[in-house]
Amino acid sequence: MPATDHIRNKLSQLPHKPGIYLMKDRFGTVIYVGKARDLRKRVSQYFHPSRRLGWDLKFNALVDAIHDFDTHVVRSEPESLLLESKLIKDFQPRFNIDLRDDKNFLLLKVNLLDPIPRFTLTRLRKDDGARYFGPFAHSGSLRRTLQLVRKKFNLRGCRPLAPNESDYKHCLYANLKVCTAPCIGNVTREQYLAQVRAACDFLAGQTDELRTELAAEMKRAAANQDFEKAAKLRDAIDDLKRTTQKTEKFERIPYTLPVAINPAADLRELARVLGLAAPPARIEGFDISNISGTFMVASLVSFWNGRPDRANYRRFRMKTVTEQNDFACMAETVRRRYSRLKKEAGEGVADSLAPQRSAGRGRGRGAADSKPAGASSPRPSPPLRGGEGEPPRSAADLPTTNHPSAFPDLILIDGGKGQLNAACAELAKLGLEKIPVIGLAKEFEEIFRPGEAEPMRLGLDNAALKLLQRVRDESHRFANTYNAQLRIKKISQSILDEFPGIGDARKAALLKKFGSIQRLRLATLEKISEVPGFGGKSAAKFKAWLDARR
Repeated sequence: MPATDHIRNKLSQLPHKPGIYLMKDRFGTVIYVGKARDLRKRVSQYFHPSRRLGWDLKFNALVDAIHDFDTHVVRSEPESLLLESKLIKDFQPRFNIDLRDDKNFLLLKVNLLDPIPRFTLTRLRKDDGARYFGPFAHSGSLRRTLQLVRKKFNLRGCRPLAPNESDYKHCLYANLKVCTAPCIGNVTREQYLAQVRAACDFLAGQTDELRTELAAEMKRAAANQDFEKAAKLRDAIDDLKRTTQKTEKFERIPYTLPVAINPAADLRELARVLGLAAPPARIEGFDISNISGTFMVASLVSFWNGRPDRANYRRFRMKTVTEQNDFACMAETVRRRYSRLKKEAGEGVADSLAPQRSAGRGRGRGAADSKPAGASSPRPSPPLRGGEGEPPRSAADLPTTNHPSAFPDLILIDGGKGQLNAACAELAKLGLEKIPVIGLAKEFEEIFRPGEAEPMRLGLDNAALKLLQRVRDESHRFANTYNAQLRIKKISQSILDEFPGIGDARKAALLKKFGSIQRLRLATLEKISEVPGFGGKSAAKFKAWLDARR
């Protein structure tokens, strides 16, 4: 896409520093994560007209989908690689191919509580009392530096956790004077621990002395025209710099999906286009998911101040709907959700709902009676208080709080008139028809409102529509995830579950030995008896039960 004024303004403010950048589509979803030595130069390349003339179809598709971007400055290029890997694993952007797996960068581990501590490489950080160094972006540099550390501090390089004197009577490392060999009593454990602690200090950054020695030795080798040795020493210094360079540990990231640039402004715009008395602090979105009438489920997502409030997400399995009917499913979900809230909050809370007037628009059933005769006009929408950090004022006099039993300020239904009318009917039965409710149809991004014949269409760049799309897409994702979990659970169920008294352990033992139900059917009684948990009688009983179900 051509660079908009918003993007050009952000490009002009980017620094010439290393960092990572996140490309986002119009829904605020991260679609690509990249790293750069120079953020301004790298990100600007995406919007050069000449790049669009290239043959790379994937790149052109990426640029077409970019609607905005975020950046994060880091201190070094290795640090940018670590953060890029972390963000790709978190967001799983669709345009990234590398670094999407669950493989982590190498860590260096040592446990000073071991009988004879040793340095080992690992990819998982555990809460086991050990000391960890890293992660390290360059695994080759780490391995070569570890060899250098072992040689400098005379540390062991053998694998056993607790080597003994009989096994290591003729230790090769001890004979080569590479290790002080505490396993055969050359030094005490306390003396060896001092060597290990010195190595830990070295890996923590105290490397000036060794760097100076290596640099001096490299210069002597170059002066003697021993260029091969000088090159090895130069590489050792580079490895040392890479390994001991301080990098930030990116265990938490400042981004959550769906991404919103300015949720406070989005809420104000939403209140304006819908005619709400104030920006809606809590928005609840509903969606239905089923496949040909099976595994009929619904999702409820909650947004607080324009951000996902995942603690208040809910999911539903249909209890009364027996065939595919999205309208009936939506009615049951809304009825179950708000009848429970009404029960928890008490009848008096529902009666305290203040009328919500839209400018020249209806509010569904009962909207004409929501304002008593002679009442004053609704007050204008107040601004949000304090920006993003503080909750905006509620759209009603109902005490809307960040509590799971609080009624929402706006309900969003994923669907058109049919789903919206089903939800409104249930709310009317519960006496909650004064809560604002709208529907969002995906095909043309149309907003349906109770009592309005024609849907509202906003521009795709409208901040209010983007917020509604984020709520709708999150509810869709949550419903589909639950549906998929139920399908996977059903597929994973086995005919073995029908055998009386069988547990997970015995079922797992059968499948481990035979691999499949087909091979289990062909197994002899003697083979089944060899499985742990199956004696002679139970094996015969199981064999007879299995043969009867051919």
